[in-house]
Amino acid sequence: MTFLTLTLPSRATPKRRPIQFIVWLALFFSVLTHAATPEQIESIQKAAEAHVLNTIDQPTGGEIVAKAGNIDSRMHATDCPSGLETSASTTRNTSSNITVLVQCKADEWRLYVPVRVSISLPLVTATRPLARGNLVTQGDVTMKMIEQHRFRRQAFTTFDQVVGSKLKRNVNVGDVIERNDVCVVCRNEKVIIKAVKSGMTISTKGTALSDGSNGEQVRVKNDKSQRIIEGIVTGVAEITVHF
Repeated sequence: MTFLTLTLPSRATPKRRPIQFIVWLALFFSVLTHAATPEQIESIQKAAEAHVLNTIDQPTGGEIVAKAGNIDSRMHATDCPSGLETSASTTRNTSSNITVLVQCKADEWRLYVPVRVSISLPLVTATRPLARGNLVTQGDVTMKMIEQHRFRRQAFTTFDQVVGSKLKRNVNVGDVIERNDVCVVCRNEKVIIKAVKSGMTISTKGTALSDGSNGEQVRVKNDKSQRIIEGIVTGVAEITVHF
């Protein structure tokens, strides 16, 4: 609570002092009357947080946490009879801070409230130290919620994208496994090329010319014909080509 201090002039006459005291009391109680109550402040903060949660797209399998900043208790607020209205200039999922306008048109007051936004996504992480050259097994990985602003590189969101792949570098326990850390199909290594046409499948051997994860397109050389083609990684050391 903020207190107003009014110093009476030393030259004030005894007759004027009661009047000045009354003015001081009027100012003091005016501040108390218009200052926001803890309940009103909480209501404003919740309105700002709700606006962010209702306007930002929910990431698949992810979580959004919105936390309104502190509000000065000296601000003017009322129990808005028409209900609080909210708006913001941005609703981008990439914003970590969003300023929300909370206003009561009926009582003619408004307030800009900063809201901290934290978006977490489920990403594949290592359960133990993993060495370069090893194949990733189901027990080597787990899913962990990671804040989006802390991890902006390419990562994996499902186990089948990682399990069975080969590590290209060492990974520490708890680390998010990145696309550059593994290869399901590895450059210069032998692969099986599956040629699919009209429901028929013919398999032959080839050599991968680039690294790739499940679902990615890579270049591969047919060892028999020496022809270079492009296919989709469909499994460990397996590339499928549709004709």
